[in-house]
Amino acid sequence: MDFSEAIQFIAENHRAVFATTRSDGKIQLSPVAAGVDDDGRVVVSSRETAMKTINVRRTPYASLCVFTDRFFGDWVQVEGDIEVVSLPDAMDGLVGYYRRISGEHPDWDDYRATMLRDRRVLLKMTVRRAGPNRSG
Repeated sequence: MDFSEAIQFIAENHRAVFATTRSDGKIQLSPVAAGVDDDGRVVVSSRETAMKTINVRRTPYASLCVFTDRFFGDWVQVEGDIEVVSLPDAMDGLVGYYRRISGEHPDWDDYRATMLRDRRVLLKMTVRRAGPNRSG
């Protein structure tokens, strides 16, 4: 699958499972909402204290399986390098993430306060591999 096809699919479908590597080398999975930023990177919101954030700080690589709201049907898997952007630098990206996935928030001041209170971060993936490339 072409990277641009995968990115377009993720821009239109947000339900996903995010896979990171635990300290013992085993896989850790998290259900997430995924989006795409203006630079074509896949973005996920998390918290500083979440295991996925801790895991990618240690091993900055992850996989993401994104599917439609129906679950069964079309899907893509992407994997790549992860950058963790913490507050205050993450705030504009978190606002953009929300807008792309959910539209306008009824109270942006409340949203920003919640991001600070929850210690939100933005996980940004540079896609290095995308698929599926064949079906079985």
